[in-house]
Amino acid sequence: MASHGIRRFKPADKTPEERQQELRKIEEYKALESSVSEKVAEQDFTVDTLKKISELIGRNPEYYTIWNYRRQALQHQFTEAENSAEKSASNVIADLIRNDLNFLIPLLRSFPKCYWIWNYRLWLLDEARRLLPLAEARPFWEQELALVGKMLTLDSRNFHGWGYRRLVVETLRQLGTPDEAKNMTKEEFNYAKKMVGANLSNFSAWHYRTKLILRILEEQSASNEERRKMLDEELELIHQALIDPYDQSLWFYHQNLMCVFDPSVADRTMAPNLSTSERLQYLRDEIEAIQEMLDGAEDCKYIFQALIECTLLVSKVGGSLQQDDRDQILSWLSELKKIDPLRRQRWLDFESSL
Repeated sequence: MASHGIRRFKPADKTPEERQQELRKIEEYKALESSVSEKVAEQDFTVDTLKKISELIGRNPEYYTIWNYRRQALQHQFTEAENSAEKSASNVIADLIRNDLNFLIPLLRSFPKCYWIWNYRLWLLDEARRLLPLAEARPFWEQELALVGKMLTLDSRNFHGWGYRRLVVETLRQLGTPDEAKNMTKEEFNYAKKMVGANLSNFSAWHYRTKLILRILEEQSASNEERRKMLDEELELIHQALIDPYDQSLWFYHQNLMCVFDPSVADRTMAPNLSTSERLQYLRDEIEAIQEMLDGAEDCKYIFQALIECTLLVSKVGGSLQQDDRDQILSWLSELKKIDPLRRQRWLDFESSL
């Protein structure tokens, strides 16, 4: 049996020795878990307890309870640092946070999509912001932005990494001055542009781009003319990218751009103040451009779907579905039923709704 193009084989039966070794590992794991639970129940947060917690996490990072144990152990050490007069509390706390962040690096490499590692890492960074002076806390977040940049270079479509990056950037914006926040928005926009250029199928980068465009326009108090210029640039960009019309990620971004012309959601888009005649002209131009993509790609269902969606938007903006547009939609649906037979019933239902 194959999945994602990879053939799966039934594992060979284990030898008695292998089964015995597996049972020993299970027993060791259960004993370690029991020992840690007892230590935590007794509030025994010694270095030895933290070491056992680390070992347990290394064996099973998906065990979310153990992450809470680690939080308790570290909070205990934070409190001890604050109550100690031997050394600067902020230095001790910074070292504890730094060491724990470093402890997580190998785990992230092995389990890059484990929620609990990301959640715990964010908790550490929030503790730095809570317990340390701003000048000492900010470098932790700046280093984190560099780290997630490296991770996205290795796996540019890791949506966990993209979500994490947005959280880190938002915190850095809050920790900085208004001018620093604006500069960061521009830097992130350039970063998203670079990532899109490196891989046009990177849906996460396209999605991030939509958020950054709205923020840039808002921070610049952009005029209607500037907003329209941005819209024109984005339409030109997606048309250039759609030289490969079979890439679904590109059509998702195109669909997002078409929301600009939808009166029901336009006020939340990059160009909310277009007139009805402007919206209709944009849509007619868009339909013409998409129809040109059919030349050589007559079997691409995404083109037909986009044509139907844009034509329906024309009727929504204009107030009614004209007979010519209706006939055109029916002809496109006829093509979709041929090239997308698995969804034939969907297209039939849609056809009847017209």
